[in-house]
Amino acid sequence: MVSSVDIVLRLSLALVLGGLIGLEREFHGRPAGFRTNTLVCLGSTLVMLVSAYAFADTPGRSYDPARMAAQVVSGIGFLGAGSIIREGPSIKGLTTAASLWVVAGIGLAVGSGFVFAAVFATFLAIIALTALEKAEKKLVGTKHVVLTMEVHDHPGVLGYLTSVLGAHNVDIRDVTISQREGGTALLDLEIHVPSRLDTIALLDQLTEHESVRRADLHY
Repeated sequence: MVSSVDIVLRLSLALVLGGLIGLEREFHGRPAGFRTNTLVCLGSTLVMLVSAYAFADTPGRSYDPARMAAQVVSGIGFLGAGSIIREGPSIKGLTTAASLWVVAGIGLAVGSGFVFAAVFATFLAIIALTALEKAEKKLVGTKHVVLTMEVHDHPGVLGYLTSVLGAHNVDIRDVTISQREGGTALLDLEIHVPSRLDTIALLDQLTEHESVRRADLHY
C-alpha cells in the first residue's frame, strides 16, 4: 500500500511535469495550454494511483491494476480530438493533441512509480516541442511568415492569389478574412515559403492584380 506522503509527492510531481509542457504550449498560444496539460497529467496520475492501490486489499476479488489506467489512453483521445481544427485544406492542432497524449502517459508513469521515466519523457517532450521545431524548419528549408493583403471583393481575385502563391512554391497553412468598409477585405495568410524565395517579385506579382490594394510579409 502506498503511503500518504508518497501520494502527495507523486501528485505534486505530476503537477510540475504537466505544467512544464503546458507552459511551452501556452507560450505558443495553443488551445491546450498550461492548465489543460497540468490537469491532464494530474488526473492521469490520480487514476493510476486509484487503479494500482485503492482496490489492492479487497478480499475475494480479482485485481487488475492496469484496468482503470488503460481507459486514460482511449479517453485522452476525445480530449485531443477537441484541439484538432480543420480549416479548408489545412489541419491545426495535431501537435497539441499529441502532446496531451504524451502528458497523459507521463501522468500514468508518475502514478505507477516510474518517476525517472516520467521526468526523462518530460525532458524529451520539451525538446521535441522546441528544438525539433527549429530543426524541422531548417531541414525542410521553409520559413513561417504571415502574408497580409487588402483586396477588393471581386470574383476571381482569390483564384489569382492562390495561383501566384502556388507558382512560387508557397504553402498556405491558414487563412483569416476580415471584411472592411468600402467593399474591401483584409486577408491574413499563414504561409510557409521557400528559403530562397524572391519576396519582392512575389509581392510585385500579387499587387499586379487590380483588386489587390496592398500586400505585406511579416516574419
